[in-house]
Amino acid sequence: MSLRSPFRDMRTIKQLLESAERHAHTAGEPEPGAEHLLLAALDLPDGGARRAFARVGADPDALAAAVEAHHAEALASVGVAPGGPAVAAPPARGAFRSTGAAQEVFQAAGRLARERRVPLGGAHVVEAVAATEHGTAAATLARLGLDRGALADAARAEGSPAR
Repeated sequence: MSLRSPFRDMRTIKQLLESAERHAHTAGEPEPGAEHLLLAALDLPDGGARRAFARVGADPDALAAAVEAHHAEALASVGVAPGGPAVAAPPARGAFRSTGAAQEVFQAAGRLARERRVPLGGAHVVEAVAATEHGTAAATLARLGLDRGALADAARAEGSPAR
């Protein structure tokens, strides 16, 4: 890993967390969840997350609609009618705040990059999300008909050092 990697990682982390917050706030949620980190990974300029989706024949652009549909179903299951105007949550102030699931995914993605001695990239987030068994992110991948193991393998191939 070169001296530039920590700086590149800091830039990637900033982009990833800011994008996850935007996705959450646009959906009217106060804190980003693992699904928002996954959406943010697709926004990263490294393209690793999008390539991982492509390797398994999945459309990364379908993810946002699948997350939205899952949230709508969850609300309907507790008697909240969908269809009202979304009210964006106010931006968080101070240190990055997120759900426990998002924190676990973020830490796992960082660990994967460090173990492989490569800069953090979107594929590491995809691999970390694919390892989750419960929650909105896992349910969204299932909604898209994705095999989490195959997606993890595809992400691992994208997020590992070139040989």
